[in-house]
Amino acid sequence: MRVLGINAVFHDPAASLILDGRIVAAAEEERFSRRKHGKRPVPFATWELPEQAAAWCLAEAGLEPAELDAVAYSYDPALAQQPTGDITADAWEGLRTLYALRAPRFLATALPGLDPARVRFVPHHVAHAASAYLAAPYQRSAVLVLDGRGERASYLAGHAVDGRLRVLAVQELPHSLGLLYEEATEHLGFLRSSDEYKVMALAAYGEPVHLPLMREKVRTLPGGRFQVDRVDWETLAPAPNGHNGGRETEHWGPAQANLAASVQARLEEVLLELARWLHAETGEAALTMSGGVALNCVANGRIASQGPFREVWVQPASGDSGTALGAALYVAREAGDQIQPLTTAALGRGFEAGELEHALKVARVSYQRPGDLSAAVAKILASDGVVAWFQGRSEFGPRALGHRSLLANPARADNLSRLNDIKGREQFRPIAPMVLEERAPEIFSGRLPSPYMLFTHRVNAEWRERIPAVVHVDGSARIQTVSRDEEPLVARMLDAFEARTGLPVVVNTSLNTAGRPMVDDPRDALECFGSAPVDALALGPFLIKREGGPGSL
Repeated sequence: MRVLGINAVFHDPAASLILDGRIVAAAEEERFSRRKHGKRPVPFATWELPEQAAAWCLAEAGLEPAELDAVAYSYDPALAQQPTGDITADAWEGLRTLYALRAPRFLATALPGLDPARVRFVPHHVAHAASAYLAAPYQRSAVLVLDGRGERASYLAGHAVDGRLRVLAVQELPHSLGLLYEEATEHLGFLRSSDEYKVMALAAYGEPVHLPLMREKVRTLPGGRFQVDRVDWETLAPAPNGHNGGRETEHWGPAQANLAASVQARLEEVLLELARWLHAETGEAALTMSGGVALNCVANGRIASQGPFREVWVQPASGDSGTALGAALYVAREAGDQIQPLTTAALGRGFEAGELEHALKVARVSYQRPGDLSAAVAKILASDGVVAWFQGRSEFGPRALGHRSLLANPARADNLSRLNDIKGREQFRPIAPMVLEERAPEIFSGRLPSPYMLFTHRVNAEWRERIPAVVHVDGSARIQTVSRDEEPLVARMLDAFEARTGLPVVVNTSLNTAGRPMVDDPRDALECFGSAPVDALALGPFLIKREGGPGSL
């Protein structure tokens, strides 16, 4: 089967391509349009399809739309919940029917030559689930999906065996852990449906003083379900000074941090309760997770360390972009294909050395091609330089995993504030460490390996003063472990850095600035390098250095 997956309805539009059960390509529209989260600033832009991402996926495989066996769309209009208001049930049914008819036509318009009859609707949470249980390296697993909303629900728990899913529980709207977290995010002055990770970071600076109230408002129910009651956020903490509709300011204090800590703590408790119920129902050793809530690496770390499952696997693009992958996998599996597990998040665009050199010549910048790029970059990092690292295919999902990264020396504590200044981020935001897989256990405590940066770990006490830039205020770090076999260039760079500094850890944060998606092509990388105070750019085999910067001698 040749199956193209599409996510378009809510946010983070994306496309993916599955050929004969193998994941060939996956990309988010934001990487092409350069609009964060991929959509114009209008509410619910349903018809804004990931046209560029879809076209690239097909081009990557040399396919035309007419050659596709199916297009899997991660939304089922037949399940959509009737909105509140004056619309009648009959009118709403008419709208749903109209959507079901029009969606295939819109897709065929975006993909000329596509037969609209080949469009398959996959329920939103089923697509999320499939992106986890079918992509994970297990024949069977418990499955947990939590996000803001799907067609009419916010949560799915299930049991996957040999590629088939049995749904055990769902939670219908309006009860939603994801929407609860979104409301807190918005109240704290951040952007709803995109900045929840900032609340997670802020939580480490507070105490969960409102946890008793949050336990009253958010309760688990029999049968693996939960109830969420309305919270009057203003009574818990005033909106921060300077709150102006999501434009970030630096006016968060203890009250706001305590609110964030209370919401985070209750989320972790509820997820643990749901995980324990699911384990009792399935008896499985492995848990697979997806949905926007599964990007909460602090909660994931707690499930991994305190939960009942021996293995916890989180899909690296767990947000809505990942439903493009899940929908395609689901349709391919239902057609009889044997699905090959996901082995890397590097599923986006890559460029040959000749293409990269052409971009450098067009930009008229001076560059060199070192005999040992890893050693050259390690020298700059050891001299306290910041390096933009652009290598291989771009990552699918929100984490920079050594392909589109900013690298720095973790030994200097003020590199945290320095990188936050470079990126235009709030100063309470942490930065992450990357470390070789075999070295991680001596430095970090927690479930290992962690290749997708989706769990937090404790930094062992004897290392906290040695790598202070990557240690969050609570003594944790969201680590990425690096496999020598899968990432040989990154591994050589880490070896070279340790040879110079004695430290097997390098700072790794995403290669972008505030409000912009991660860079994706060489022009993006050169624009970012030209506008940000970064000391060097490693663009494939080429190295561009800032004149007079560290390591330039």
